[in-house]
Parts: sequence; structure tokens; C-alpha cells
Amino acid sequence: MSPVTRRNAWIAWVAVCVIWGTTYVAIKVALETIPPFLMGGLRNVIAGTLLASVFVARRRPLPPPRDWGRLAVIGALMFGLGNGGVVWGAQYLPSGLTAVMIATSPFWMVAVDSMFAGGERLVPRQWLGLAIGFAGIVLLVWPELTWSGSGATLVILGVIALQIACIGWSFASSYAKRHTVSSDVIGSAAMQMIFGGICLLVMGTAAGEWPRLSFNPSTAGMMLYLIFAGSLIAFAAYSYALHHLPVAVVSLYTYVNPVIAVALGTLLLGEPFHWTMVLAGATIVLGIVVVRPATRPRPARVPSLSVASHRSRS
Repeated sequence: MSPVTRRNAWIAWVAVCVIWGTTYVAIKVALETIPPFLMGGLRNVIAGTLLASVFVARRRPLPPPRDWGRLAVIGALMFGLGNGGVVWGAQYLPSGLTAVMIATSPFWMVAVDSMFAGGERLVPRQWLGLAIGFAGIVLLVWPELTWSGSGATLVILGVIALQIACIGWSFASSYAKRHTVSSDVIGSAAMQMIFGGICLLVMGTAAGEWPRLSFNPSTAGMMLYLIFAGSLIAFAAYSYALHHLPVAVVSLYTYVNPVIAVALGTLLLGEPFHWTMVLAGATIVLGIVVVRPATRPRPARVPSLSVASHRSRS
């Protein structure tokens, strides 16, 4: 690898860390006037259509119709459950807390994959890692759970929604690993975004969100940021970094994103910050380190496209 390529790969990795770390604040601001499922649906349909258009303009074929069924399943799990769970849960939780909760997705990926045929069975060390990680989750949300009334109920529902998002990404990753689609990863990602976005639009329609949809300069700007920076630019940067840097190095963005999200949420949105969050975050990171298998699989980013990323993972 030439020095220029290596430098560009690190620049791309930093871009992934920064952009996906900021998307949580962008989602929180956009939710002021844009209902959650319609936000995710419009974002992914538009981003997926733009990505597919660029793909076709470069005279590269999109996945054939015979692959659309599998791509629709992955898109529904990754974006419908994954991105949908994030934006719905973000209504009731600070953006920094949302990012830290999403960082628990490696727990679910290990646990879910062990349920599939051919998946690695959990060893005692990994069970310990799961216990440590979920202790960190309890510690993280404990101050909010001590409230009484509807506030505590909404926090609990938000936490559940975020864990559903992690489960959706995990099932999507395990399914994709066992049902490989023989197409370019970019074209497949575009179709997954479109199918997942359609799923979210249907969910938003069923929830009666259209009458509540409106835009102001702030929410429209955040929506454009999520589409172009959060989905298109970050995904391209992630793909470039993954191609030129070790997977284990690239996957470290999952530790950086919550730090950026917590800092921005505190500075820009005035969200509460307490040292319990630092202790809980450190506990979750310890759990992730313990639970990871010795041979790390290639991470699937939800968030990145939700969302993240969604995880997107973001």
C-alpha cells in the first residue's frame, strides 16, 4: 500500500468516526418535526435510489431480480427493525445515551449468530462478557429508571426499541452471511436501503405519521445531512477504509462514535451528562472486549447506513 493510499484510508476512517458519531444529534434534531419511521424511510429510499443511480451511471449492473427476495429480507431486518428501532427510541432518549446503547450490538451479534446452524457456540468467557455488557446497560439507564410516571415508561420503551434495533442488525448479519448474494456490495447495499426504506414508509403509514410530517430549516438541514453525509459519504468512506485497513482497526469506530455523540449532545443540545455514563460506557466496552471471538468476523454496519448506522448502525 502506498503512503498516499494509507493516508487516505485513515482519513476515511476518521470521517466514518466523525460522521456516524454526529448522526445521533442529527436524528434528535430532525425528530422535532419529522416522525421517526418516515424519517428513516425517506432517508433510506432517497439515499438508496441515489446510490443505485450512481451505480448504473457507471455502467455497473444492479443485483438481478432473483436476488431481490434475499435483499428485501436483509433490508427489512437491517433498516426496518434496525434503523426503525433507532429513530423510534431516539424520541425518548438523549442522543449520547442512544449511541452508547447502540454500541451493545456486538453482544447481540455473537448471541444471535450462535443460534443459527453452523454458528459458533458461546463459551463461558463470552457468557461472562454478555453479563458484563448488560450490567453496563443497567448502570447506564439506572438514573432514568428511578423516575416515576410516564417519563420512566418512555425511557424503558426507548431502551427496548434500541435493543430491537441491535437484534435486527444481528439477524440481518447472520442471514446475509448464510445467504450470500453474488453481486457488488455497493449495488446490494443500495437495494437493501431501498427495500428497507419502503418497509419503514409502510410502518410510518400504518402508524399514521404522514399528517405530522413537516420541515423547518433545522430539520430539513439535518435530513439532508443524514442522507448525504450519514448514508452516502460515510458509507463510501467506510467501504474505502475497510478495503485498505484491517477489519479489527476499522471496527474501532464503534468505540469512537458514542464518545462523539455524548460530547455533541452535551455541548449542542444541553443533554445531561453524569459520570455514571462514563462508568457504564467503560463497562460496556469491557463486555465487548470479553465477548468478541478470537477471530473477529467482518462487521456488518448497520448504524453506518442507519444508520449506522444506523449499526446503523448508524
